[in-house]
Amino acid sequence: MIKFLDLKAINDSFEPQISNAVKRVLDAGWYLLGNETEAFEKEYAEFIGSKYCIGVANGLDALRLILKAYIAMGKMQEGDEIIVPANTFIASLLAVSDNRLVPVLVEPDINTYNIDPQKIEEKLTLRTKGILLVHLYGQNAMSPEIQKIIDKYSLKLIEDNAQAIGAYYNHNNFIPTGSQSSEYKSKRTGSIGHAAGHSFYPGKNLGALGDGGAVTTDDEQLANTIRAIANYGSNVKYVNDFKGLNSRLDEIQAAILREKLKRLDADNQWRGNIAKVYCENITNPEVILPVSGAYFQTNQRRQMTHVWHLFVIRHPRRDELKKHLDKKGIQTLIHYPIPPHKQLAYKEMNQINLPITEKIHKEVLSLPMSQIMQDDQTKEISGIINRF
Repeated sequence: MIKFLDLKAINDSFEPQISNAVKRVLDAGWYLLGNETEAFEKEYAEFIGSKYCIGVANGLDALRLILKAYIAMGKMQEGDEIIVPANTFIASLLAVSDNRLVPVLVEPDINTYNIDPQKIEEKLTLRTKGILLVHLYGQNAMSPEIQKIIDKYSLKLIEDNAQAIGAYYNHNNFIPTGSQSSEYKSKRTGSIGHAAGHSFYPGKNLGALGDGGAVTTDDEQLANTIRAIANYGSNVKYVNDFKGLNSRLDEIQAAILREKLKRLDADNQWRGNIAKVYCENITNPEVILPVSGAYFQTNQRRQMTHVWHLFVIRHPRRDELKKHLDKKGIQTLIHYPIPPHKQLAYKEMNQINLPITEKIHKEVLSLPMSQIMQDDQTKEISGIINRF
């Protein structure tokens, strides 16, 4: 059997570093808001390219806290609207509605599965205060078109970077005619907008051994507000300035993440190699691959605009293909079987017609992908798909 994601094998590949990291925490006897979390926040901010990083309990909390802080700062208020891609994981919407803001869904580009920049402006109203940009499946979603909308309407750009840690937005790929290339430099996703939420859920490219998340930003006031709200609304113990939450990254997870962060770029590069083998070997004409072969013929940094958190194909008979792979011992998953606007949780949206989103959710299938997969496994899976 080829597992969809062998977390034990992945974590075993970090030994003895993980065990040593846990021992550091046990020996220190300090379990929350200590040296490991402080060190990780500094190292992660440097990795992402942001001034500030605040460790929090999970990726959903990271997004919730950003919006909650903007409300506390008077930048947003109940009833304001946030643009959200229609085909994202439901957590992106939950962060918005949890703060009594209104998620406004925009269809994706059928080729990238990320939000379609051409469809954003028509959904803006006088109540629109921000765009929640989701870098879905590990691929950068930012573009000059989105930046123009942000600037034109003075919107907040909030990144959901849960699936794309380590990816780049390469300005050099989008140089306007007549501009100097020196004006456009690569940025990591998570450092592009006004703030970003990150997830360290175990299955992520940078995964903890439990829940974990972070917020990154260059805005000092926002960072200080988020840090206080995440700690019961308090900057000083027992002095509460906000109606806060309890959302903290613990010392053990921070210590483990520090070790894993050192290898993240190399691990992401390996994922890119696996994706390349898939794209070169899957030849079934009914399968729609996530990128064309030309994607891998460009330079190395260009490849890192996608860190392949998931390798997602489409097939008109997706459920049959999934059963075919299951019978051959290949584990697959669907990201995601039901779009947010068709969930009972958002029954007020159930009648909305979003044909591109609905088509994607009916056809997508995620194949095994990780930094420990080997070419022979990838080729085996490809062959089984070709024979379907």
